[in-house]
Amino acid sequence: MLLVYMVLTLKAVAFIQTNRLHRFSCCSWILNSRIHVHERVNRAERQFRCLPDHHQQLLTNFIPNLTKIRYCIDRNQEVLQAIVHNCLHMFENMEYGQDCDPKKVRPSSTFDMDKLKSTLKQFVRDWSEAGKAERDSCYKPIVEEIQRLFPPDQCDVSQVKVLVPGAGLGRLAWEIAHLGYSCQGNEWSFFMLFSSNFVLNRCDKENALTLYPWIHQFSNNKMSSDQTRPVSFPDVNPQSLPADSDFSMVAGDFQEVYSDPELWDCVATCFFIDTAHNVLDYIETIWNILKPGGVWMNLGPLLYHYENMANELSIELSYEEIKAVILKYGFVLELERESVPSTYTENDRSMLKYLYDCVFFIVRKPAEQLINGDQTPKDGQIKDSLQTKKST
Repeated sequence: MLLVYMVLTLKAVAFIQTNRLHRFSCCSWILNSRIHVHERVNRAERQFRCLPDHHQQLLTNFIPNLTKIRYCIDRNQEVLQAIVHNCLHMFENMEYGQDCDPKKVRPSSTFDMDKLKSTLKQFVRDWSEAGKAERDSCYKPIVEEIQRLFPPDQCDVSQVKVLVPGAGLGRLAWEIAHLGYSCQGNEWSFFMLFSSNFVLNRCDKENALTLYPWIHQFSNNKMSSDQTRPVSFPDVNPQSLPADSDFSMVAGDFQEVYSDPELWDCVATCFFIDTAHNVLDYIETIWNILKPGGVWMNLGPLLYHYENMANELSIELSYEEIKAVILKYGFVLELERESVPSTYTENDRSMLKYLYDCVFFIVRKPAEQLINGDQTPKDGQIKDSLQTKKST
């Protein structure tokens, strides 16, 4: 089953078309990334050669380790080339026009390369056995609550519409769709979109591919081999979804793509709301797109992405302030856990680790009356037109 990638609105189409040069640039940066990484290794070798001879003689494994890193760089590049090759016409419902002039592509910046490095780590988080513990800490609570609120034995889950903004490489949305729910992921980063398209649509065997995601980490390594250790992906067959699955990915800015009111039964956000310039915009959008009686569940920290970026709007609010705004919009708080430990693209062998103390909450958009006649949801479960008794 091939996953459909779409642009849903005229604004989203404009986003893709007007950013055609940026798409082309991202492809160019990916294809040329090995040059940047090799240069980092060359710098390490030059600095080593500047050491006194007797110091060099004490470090007999230094140059052989750099040779291993160079090998890993080239193996990574093979995967990156496959990603680019498979993304050229990935969006189903739009015209692409002429290719961009390569002369117009600006050189990649350190920021661009950092985003690409982060994308490699996303393969570990979303699609490797090494990322399972991390997924269990932040995806599993969301999936379990969806199953509790929309139980398969009491409703037709194929009619439950779940939206996952900031879907990244798509594992959370895939897990939800794998359970039979109608699920759509949304992502705006081309690096993420290209990579998720590759893993979801072009990978059909478990652990068939290998990446070396930690080769860029020259500090905080306990062993030299930690820097070059391989990670196989995907740990499951992404194309093992049921034949009747309703699963799609949509490109574009969350606020611009999702403007039609009252379409979604559930919005699930994970490590997402702090990507907003103004988180109140996200709250307002979620309120508008949820059906009456629909739920929003969120898990993550508040590491505001634009906080230290010059010339970028960034409103940094505490969780206390965000919670107050959510309630003022009219949401009803149903579940709240203020201390959920989780990591994000963690290198489990690194001497430096970041642990986020996340908040997990579930809020509901009230409904005056549900289809089954209840004034309020019973036992935290929505029993409405989605229900189809198993006996029928």
